[in-house]
Amino acid sequence: MSLWSRIADALAALTGGEPLSAVFERLRTPPQRSVAFTIAVIALGAKMAKADGRVTRDEVSAFREIFTIPPSEEKNAARVFDMARQDVAGFEDYARRIAAMFGNDTPVLGDLMEGLFHIAMADGHYHPNENDFLSRVSAIFGIDERDFRRLRARFVVGCAPDPYDVLGVPPDATLDQARHAWRALVRDTHPDRMIARGVPEEAVKLAESRLIAINRAWEEINTGAAARHVQEAR
Repeated sequence: MSLWSRIADALAALTGGEPLSAVFERLRTPPQRSVAFTIAVIALGAKMAKADGRVTRDEVSAFREIFTIPPSEEKNAARVFDMARQDVAGFEDYARRIAAMFGNDTPVLGDLMEGLFHIAMADGHYHPNENDFLSRVSAIFGIDERDFRRLRARFVVGCAPDPYDVLGVPPDATLDQARHAWRALVRDTHPDRMIARGVPEEAVKLAESRLIAINRAWEEINTGAAARHVQEAR
């Protein structure tokens, strides 16, 4: 059974009267976690897309950039989006349920936030209401303010990320410490690891932008260290 068919089954249970808490409980463990992840990104993304007062084609098409949706499953994907985008009301309760469902698993919740930032920037604009929305969801997910700013800097034009922040090391970290952090993040971004923690195969495109940011940060730190070494040797 495909991911989208399993999503359709979960939605059918909800519309059939099964309590949301019961459906979420069934989605807590693999392979159902991938269903939960997909519903979470699409539902919260749809609500956020409405947060700036409009749902554009760019924001809708952003889902296609995150998820591989075969033509045969487009109706199921559209159904999730249409059910969720009715209004912004209720997103905080939904975010709390998602956080509880994933057991405050910071890595997978971080994956989810990346998907939401991708959707927010699909139309090329970062609306204050979208920032408020994402900030609140991030807090509910237990993501601290520094990590939220780091995510925002990666996606929002004009917010150049600090390479040390991207790697999660202090500004005075040694080159070896930065290298160790970079390698650990590269391993953690591998599609197999992302899938193991609940990101569906159809959404591992999220790893691409993160890997680019991680490698760029390491290159900047490494190049800077090499330049300083040359100057000191003179």
